Amino acid sequence: MTAIDRLCVEVCDANRALVTRGLVTLTWGNVSGISADRCFIAIKPSGVEYSDLTPEMIVVVDPHGVRVRGDLRPSTDTPTHLELYRSFQAIGGIVHTHSTYATMFAQARLELPCLGTTHADHFAGPVPVTRQLTEAELPEYERNTGRLIVERFASIDPVVVPGVLVAGHAPFVWGPDVTGALHNAVALEAIAQMAHGTLALRESVQPLEPHILAKHHERKHGTNRYYGQS
Repeated sequence: MTAIDRLCVEVCDANRALVTRGLVTLTWGNVSGISADRCFIAIKPSGVEYSDLTPEMIVVVDPHGVRVRGDLRPSTDTPTHLELYRSFQAIGGIVHTHSTYATMFAQARLELPCLGTTHADHFAGPVPVTRQLTEAELPEYERNTGRLIVERFASIDPVVVPGVLVAGHAPFVWGPDVTGALHNAVALEAIAQMAHGTLALRESVQPLEPHILAKHHERKHGTNRYYGQS
């Protein structure tokens, strides 16, 4: 099995996991992964049911979006993924869903505040929301969605805040690899649900104190991290 074959298997498995993790309805989502040399991107084919998906159906494109493997059309969100891979060199996988609670925040055009340590374990601060696309940006809708995300991260490190809410749309989440991106997508939906419930209980709740936020994120992701077994 070649490296591209393995990537297609990983991307296929992650796309199918969107269903088992409760992150998608119908075909509202996609997962992609980029090869170690950053020359090939494997992504879900457009509109295909997750239950029907096989590794052989995963589409492989080059960094310009030219299809190099597969007979099906790649996801319509492929240009967005390509923009993120081009600008965020540390990421190796991307997940886009319309998961319920994260999408609520995106539709309300509200950033997802860090209210507790569960959030801090995965995102080192609020999950930002983008501005809305202008009418002039619509002809290249998907590509400009990616550019919009990159614009929003001009002063944010995408490694420590591995996700975004696209205004009026839904979340995009990423990670160092496909599995990491999927884990972050699961975490985002969970903390969005927690935040929604917390704000319902107390609308004026304050964000988590910065020193607690930093401690929780660093113990899991920092240089001297000690969470887990490695």
